[in-house]
Amino acid sequence: MKKLIVVNPATEEPIAELNEDTDASLSQKMAALQNGQKAWANTSLKVRIDVVQNFAKLLQENTEGLARILTTEVGKPLQQSRNEINGACTRIKWLTTNAEKYLADELMTDEEGLQERIVYEPLGVVCNISAWNYPYLVGVNVFVPALLAGNAVLYKPSEYATLTALQIEKYLKAAGVPDDVFQTAIGKGDVGKALLDIAFDGYFFTGSYKTGKYIYERVAPKMVPCQCELGGKDPLYVADDIADIKAVAAASADGAFYNNGQSCCAVERIYVHENIYDKYLEAFVNEVKSYKTGLPTEEGVYIGPLSRKEQINVLQNQIDDALAKGATLLTGGKKAQGKGYYFEPTVLAAVTQDMRVMKDESFGPVIGIMKVSGDEEAVEKMQDTEYGLTASVYSGNEERATTILQRLNTGTAYWNCCDRVSAALPWSGRKHSGFGSTLSYAGLRAFTKPKAYHLKPSKA
Repeated sequence: MKKLIVVNPATEEPIAELNEDTDASLSQKMAALQNGQKAWANTSLKVRIDVVQNFAKLLQENTEGLARILTTEVGKPLQQSRNEINGACTRIKWLTTNAEKYLADELMTDEEGLQERIVYEPLGVVCNISAWNYPYLVGVNVFVPALLAGNAVLYKPSEYATLTALQIEKYLKAAGVPDDVFQTAIGKGDVGKALLDIAFDGYFFTGSYKTGKYIYERVAPKMVPCQCELGGKDPLYVADDIADIKAVAAASADGAFYNNGQSCCAVERIYVHENIYDKYLEAFVNEVKSYKTGLPTEEGVYIGPLSRKEQINVLQNQIDDALAKGATLLTGGKKAQGKGYYFEPTVLAAVTQDMRVMKDESFGPVIGIMKVSGDEEAVEKMQDTEYGLTASVYSGNEERATTILQRLNTGTAYWNCCDRVSAALPWSGRKHSGFGSTLSYAGLRAFTKPKAYHLKPSKA
């Protein structure tokens, strides 16, 4: 049987060996889910809500142990792992609190001789191909509303977050989710490809544009829902009317480097008004130089290792390309010495739009900062991308900021904040950042198929 070796990215040492799924085992899991889904859908919504709330309670009770598992396999600093689990519980609270409101039948017309009603039926058995960078958060975005809506779920985690996925399955079932309603698929890309040949009733993917495009094209003939939450090249603009340059520099640096920059909504390119450019740049670099790098299990560490060894070359190639084209390296610039997939937090100035670091998703602790003459040039540069996930504007004037944000084709807009997600708001991308919505009422209903009822009582 093929084995999946889990490696600690901080030490490069193997920490687990797991059996990968085969075509036969995937078929068995699918058959079980198809059998279990009908009973789960017939379970009252209140019971399903209680089960998911129990799951959140178990996550809270076991946060420390779960955080250590997450940190060990993906390299996320321990406090950030705790933050992620707490954030997942916050999302679950919103989803479970609002599930009945948005999943219950809706009476649209009630008059003599006619009643019109919308019933939100589950899709059936859905396939969730998930990501490694925030396995709790991006997982909760999908499997929680899917379960609440009455679906069964085949959950395929990234091979880089498999141990965490097994903990998720363990506590979902301890909370009351039946065995034949949630199953985990173990393996690498070939297992993910095999899932595309199975007759799921919906596909929900989180990951790169390249893989998302492949999945979408493969499953299109099935004529079932396929949502793709993909990457970004998220821009941030700092206007010249901000009150506190140092505070904005600290906030935007955190937006760029939190979780080692391994976030689809991380700040990936920064444009700064020429009037404050030098002061901002100085404050930004000072902030980045203050970050503590080390073993992610040590308290106070902000920068741990990259989760994937392959990303080291991606980042180095972007930096080398930028320097060859005239960029200025202000700090960092290379892989850190010693064991582990560590990469120095890197700040590049004097960048231009033709550099890879300003065009291609970095997904690591690298940022390019460009001087612009004003709002118009900032908008022009921010729009220059194939992606459309988020955009941020820091300004002392709301009208100025929202005027800029309205011109940008992104699913999320931030004023005086960045790199945040709220369960109350839809999370969606445009262009190469994907399509469909998770979270909010839209994310709950994404896992349903509405049925229209036209009801006319017979006359006596």
